[in-house]
Amino acid sequence: MASDRPTLPPVRLRSDAELARAALAAPLLAGAVRLARWAGPETRVGAGGELADDQLPAAAEALGLEPDEDGAAHASEAWRVAVDTGLVTVPEPEDDEDEAAGVTAGEQLELLTKGSPADVLAVWLDGFDAVFADATAPVFDDLADLIGEDGEIDVSRLDWDPEAETAFLEGVLGNLYLLTVSEGGSGESPVPLPALAASMIVPDDMGEPTDDVLEQVSEAMMRLDDQFRVLEPIGLVEYQPVDEALMAEEGDEPAPAMDDEDVSRYGLVRLTPLGLYGIRTRMLEAGVDAPAVGDLTGKGAEALLDGVGHYPSEAARAEIELWLAGREPVAAARELLAAARGADAGSPLRRLHCQQALSLVGADAEPAVREVLADSELGGLARVWLAERGAADVPAPPEEMIFWLAVDTIAAQLEMDGDLEELQDLIEGLTGRHDGFFDAVWRVEHPATADVLEAMGRLHRDKRIAKEARKSAFKARSRTEG
Repeated sequence: MASDRPTLPPVRLRSDAELARAALAAPLLAGAVRLARWAGPETRVGAGGELADDQLPAAAEALGLEPDEDGAAHASEAWRVAVDTGLVTVPEPEDDEDEAAGVTAGEQLELLTKGSPADVLAVWLDGFDAVFADATAPVFDDLADLIGEDGEIDVSRLDWDPEAETAFLEGVLGNLYLLTVSEGGSGESPVPLPALAASMIVPDDMGEPTDDVLEQVSEAMMRLDDQFRVLEPIGLVEYQPVDEALMAEEGDEPAPAMDDEDVSRYGLVRLTPLGLYGIRTRMLEAGVDAPAVGDLTGKGAEALLDGVGHYPSEAARAEIELWLAGREPVAAARELLAAARGADAGSPLRRLHCQQALSLVGADAEPAVREVLADSELGGLARVWLAERGAADVPAPPEEMIFWLAVDTIAAQLEMDGDLEELQDLIEGLTGRHDGFFDAVWRVEHPATADVLEAMGRLHRDKRIAKEARKSAFKARSRTEG
């Protein structure tokens, strides 16, 4: 079953409306919109669509910035986003001209005011793509060093591998995404830049990093420091840069932070809710399985129970609540119970999540639950559910059903890969409550009986009882194979 599990835990995304508001508030997109409204027929652009140099001071003032070098740089960045997202349409210069005039508003500009939240997010994603490309572009100090004998820029002189640069930044953002969704998708805790850099450089099986590896981590930190400064204005991340004083203290590249140092000085980064949305979208486009809470709402009960099988508990509960919303309780309970049946490897976990889903339906599910009291696969589950709610007239289960439910419960817990100590407590509690447990359980007609007994033999902390479990596993295996 492991190969069927999602690559990543599910993310809890904000609504499209909330994300669209965040997109419009992102400084770079907001600046691009202002420049798109500022531009007009007299606005001059270069051959690549960039603003003419003498237009930059006015563009900076349109953004509320000083018309100095920094203001011009910000205006240039915002203008590139306006062009790349289609907020402005720039004319093609004539062959014999370096510049052209006649900029017009692009079709996408109207979408930001009259379109849906999805339209706004589509424009923002185009902006994210443009900024991502900027973040992976080469940096050079002297353009003259790149000019070849023919007077043209020779890119081959750069120590730059575009595919490697893209893969590196995508890997970093993927790791940042995983760290965020693994803590429930809240992203409350920022990630130290040294830890993020190390996640890309230090091998998983390496104990103490070598000096060479630490140097690579330092280089990656500075690379990421530049890249996150580029990515922050589009609203992807909240970033606290590396303290520039460290460069003076340590040289051009600071060594990664030690345990007793203030790690915040080495950079802290956190994905915004908009950043989660953006990175997940890129992952989906690349074919990565990146689920989101709510993906299963419109699907059937079997897809729901299979889908939440390996979700963290909070995400599973949220997904089930969304699925139940708007469904009639008894009909939903019947659909869940029908989906929980089966003898395949995933069925015990489906039944466990069915029981949890029924608890969210509440007392209204009782008619549907009583309908399966005689069912060999669901009768035990139904009795537990009714007993937990203090229902009257719950028939006592036959002994065979008791042991079948015990096997099914342990099989589900084994499939979940949950807390080992909790699983051991469950196993020891079941064996302690029933006299002659192993004399009876190996005869249970459940497809997981032998596997469960073998696991009990590995996990039970009492060596004598563990040995009994292994003997019973052998009997169960012999019975099914004989």
